[in-house]
Amino acid sequence: MREHPIEISEEAGVRSLHFGTHWVQGAMRMKSPYALELAYTREMMAGLLLRDATDWPQRALLIGLGAGSLAKFMHRHLPQATLTIVEIDPRIPAVARSQFHLPEDPQRLKIVLGDGADYVSARRRKFDLVLVDGFGADARAGCLDTVAFYADCAKLLRPAGLMVCNLLGRSRGFAASVARIDKAFVGRSVIFPSCDSGNAIAIGASGEPVDLTLAELKSRAGQLKAATGLDLRPTIARLQQAHALPENRFLL
Repeated sequence: MREHPIEISEEAGVRSLHFGTHWVQGAMRMKSPYALELAYTREMMAGLLLRDATDWPQRALLIGLGAGSLAKFMHRHLPQATLTIVEIDPRIPAVARSQFHLPEDPQRLKIVLGDGADYVSARRRKFDLVLVDGFGADARAGCLDTVAFYADCAKLLRPAGLMVCNLLGRSRGFAASVARIDKAFVGRSVIFPSCDSGNAIAIGASGEPVDLTLAELKSRAGQLKAATGLDLRPTIARLQQAHALPENRFLL
């Protein structure tokens, strides 16, 4: 792996992580270090609306650490979950801890240094949730954006498992990425509209079907906001605008 600079910037109360370019690899509002500052990270938690978040997920795998935003949120608000994080750059965990408040908790938060694609292809342990957010300094996902990788993620999922992936919705390869995910999950995938930043979130489901009314989704969003402060009601509205929902049901 070619080593890139690691830079920290601060503006208007927000600290950001960069890999030597203008691309923001993670961000934290200094007054709310455990909140999800970037819109796409909030949408990556949409899986919490699709399964019963009272006891799901028990095990989560995160590919890519960055500033640790997703890991921090889940560690704080999902006490039933144990987190395994795979990060390819050995410098990043120390930066996440020293600059972005990533907690030290070997019992619930394990960091593995290595390539995410290699990890999922070799793993036998199953997970309820796999979050894929791995980009290099050039904003490319490389081997984390192949049919083989997505299929390996699908194989890792337990019966109620979900994979959630961050894609760049304005990139020329976006449509191909969507097609690869849909192929790996045998048609059981959904793409959320791109955020203002250009990020688009894809979800692939395995095992148990998702069948929820809009009323149920909105109720779960209200419960999630009350419990964690995370408001996914705008995500539901954008989902309605982008996808036909027969009989006001979300099926996956």
